[in-house]
Amino acid sequence: MYGKYMKRTGLIFTLLVKQLRWKLFVWLFAITGINVLVASFYPSLYKDVASRLAASMTMENPAMIAMLGPGYETEAYLASPGPFFANEMLLFTAIAAAIMNILLVSQSTRGDEEAGRLEIVQARSVGKVAYTNAVMIIIFGANVLLSLLIGIGISLLQIEGMDWQSTMLFGSVLGLTGLVFGAMTLVIAQLVESARSVTMFSLMVLILSYLIRAIGDVNYEWLSYASPLGWTVRTKVFADDDWLPVIVLSVLTVFFGLLALYLHAKRDIGSGYFTPRKGRSHASKLLLTPFGFHLWMQKTNIAAWTLAIFVLSWSMGFVMGDMESYWQDIELIEQFLAADMQAEMTEQFITLIIAIMTLIGTIPVAMTVLHLKGEEIRGFMENMFSRATSRHRVLANYVLLSIFVSLLMQTALAVGFWSGCVAVLEEPMTFLTTLKAAFVYLPAMWLFSGIAVWLYGWFPKLTPLVWLYLSYGFFVMYLGNLLDMPLWLRNISVFEHVAKIPLEEVKVFPLAIIVIIAFLFFLFGFYHFRKRDLFG
Repeated sequence: MYGKYMKRTGLIFTLLVKQLRWKLFVWLFAITGINVLVASFYPSLYKDVASRLAASMTMENPAMIAMLGPGYETEAYLASPGPFFANEMLLFTAIAAAIMNILLVSQSTRGDEEAGRLEIVQARSVGKVAYTNAVMIIIFGANVLLSLLIGIGISLLQIEGMDWQSTMLFGSVLGLTGLVFGAMTLVIAQLVESARSVTMFSLMVLILSYLIRAIGDVNYEWLSYASPLGWTVRTKVFADDDWLPVIVLSVLTVFFGLLALYLHAKRDIGSGYFTPRKGRSHASKLLLTPFGFHLWMQKTNIAAWTLAIFVLSWSMGFVMGDMESYWQDIELIEQFLAADMQAEMTEQFITLIIAIMTLIGTIPVAMTVLHLKGEEIRGFMENMFSRATSRHRVLANYVLLSIFVSLLMQTALAVGFWSGCVAVLEEPMTFLTTLKAAFVYLPAMWLFSGIAVWLYGWFPKLTPLVWLYLSYGFFVMYLGNLLDMPLWLRNISVFEHVAKIPLEEVKVFPLAIIVIIAFLFFLFGFYHFRKRDLFG
């Protein structure tokens, strides 16, 4: 019976490896390279006891705990730079590994099913769940390779307190976190009927896991154990080296993997357990317009991202109350910091939170434009252009929709963060200041939309470069100061040219330059889109 369902798994595995080999290489190289590169800087960052003690106090900040996870005992920080590296890199690297698995699984399951490749394969003499089984083997191999590359790469640096056993634990928990979310995505792929829905719901699960962990780590530790990411940050790697989270994540991977195989065996190709509800018999007036139609097509994705940004921003605002009491409770900090310096450090955390939330909000802005690429690949654009509709009009509506989404994301960010602060702070930042701090990033978000339009119009296969540039912006924002990056390298990121409100005053000239550059990208995109052929 097992052989009947798994027949020709090896052949499909070979086919999928050829299809995904370059994406796997880029993901593994990027994640491994960043971790090894950053780890190599840490011995020079915390050279003496005084610098380690000062940095360890920062790690106890509730805002830092919400973003990065629980810290270590002070003795562990003083012993080696390893705990600092784990505290600052483990969670975000785990999220990157999870995103890698989500995207790979989504493309290789529902993506291939929508494109008709799975139906062609299933028409041959293959097992019913052979395709899903082959995908599971690929992500298992990719994550094992990721674990080994990171573990061996960091151990070769021979950093004090970061021996091979600890580095292998660091790599293992990253690989297993990716596997858990990959297995969850496999389950979601059986429940819904489109690749877009698989990706969206899987990313929502990832965001929800992060939110549950953040709330649990700050206030209710028991809640963190309900999130896979809560287990990820509890290995105490480079200190106590607790392998229990590795065991728990392994069990979760096996459970979701078996559940995905069972669900796939029970359903038909093209179907899902959750079928979309039927639409109305007659379209509304808004739906009859090109903009309204594109908005309706992406309404679920936009609504889900808006809710996610609001909830994440609110939770970060709510944490600010704990941070205010944190300054008052630590006598050592009170002795060294004046009241105005405490306020300045609080404002620094506010600007960092708003900047990171803006980076997250830029994802749906770029996705809104790149949705057009998916429509073209599936052949839907031909139906649109068979009517009396120009290419410029179609693309213009996607651009307008992306601008609308950017406004929506930043409004959700401002309202969420401000309402969270109001609930816990006696003197919170005013709503207008919060809105200003969020909206000042709009030109930078439009630049990403412009780059997406330009790449789509010029050479659609290069559109993933948008995500590479966005990742670079996060790298600079998060690690630029820590690694003392040269100014010219930091200035490559557009976010470095945006005023950090309330610490800085708004400068109109840099924002105007960003808007002009974004407009030029839009123009180049429109020009190339008109000149090139459609896919197929």
